[in-house]
Amino acid sequence: MPDPTPDPARAITAYWNAAAAAFDEEPDHGLRQERTRARWARLLSAWLPRAPADVLDVGCGTGSLSLLLAEAGHRVTGVDLAPRMVARAESKFTAAGLAGRFLVGDAGAPPTGQEQYDAVLCRHLLWTLPAPGAALRAWVARLRPGGRLMLVEGRWRQAGQAGQGVTPYVAGAGSLPWDGGVTAADLAAAVRPLVARMHVEPLGADAELWGGPVDDERYALIAYV
Repeated sequence: MPDPTPDPARAITAYWNAAAAAFDEEPDHGLRQERTRARWARLLSAWLPRAPADVLDVGCGTGSLSLLLAEAGHRVTGVDLAPRMVARAESKFTAAGLAGRFLVGDAGAPPTGQEQYDAVLCRHLLWTLPAPGAALRAWVARLRPGGRLMLVEGRWRQAGQAGQGVTPYVAGAGSLPWDGGVTAADLAAAVRPLVARMHVEPLGADAELWGGPVDDERYALIAYV
């Protein structure tokens, strides 16, 4: 008999593969609005070391932030579980005439061997991972001394309805530790023992980042090893 237990990893891969075609229609995904694109470029510039730096973009999606990094002169490696997302990221780099490396694999345990980086970037990924704590440790281990971990995360408004009949976005997602996102306080508590110092920047009030106003918690946690 087939195993009736949902497999979140398989379901999540299928979900993001299916989402790839329309993913960039969201203003903060495709960065097609010049003001939104410019605002993300300014933020990344403020967080990153001087170019050229080696940057690992985990959960890179269609590569919009990876492209901003490459345009700024950084050497980019992107990792995503969904092959169709990776294919779109590669297409963006080809169209722009820029170099970048993209790998299909588990962003929580990037298939990059012993390579180390000056920075690891992750945006809106941790809530999809079955073991976010292990992922944080894996990312910190891939940083060179003095490297920085840049986490753009949030706690989505609809997550406040958990336990009130809200359907998980994929079968089995309700069992994920941070399904629905993670608060800044909870993420800071998880990251603090792994790094030398860190700070949190609230981002929810910056409508340019999202293509319009948002009413949930959004922030960046920048940590240094």
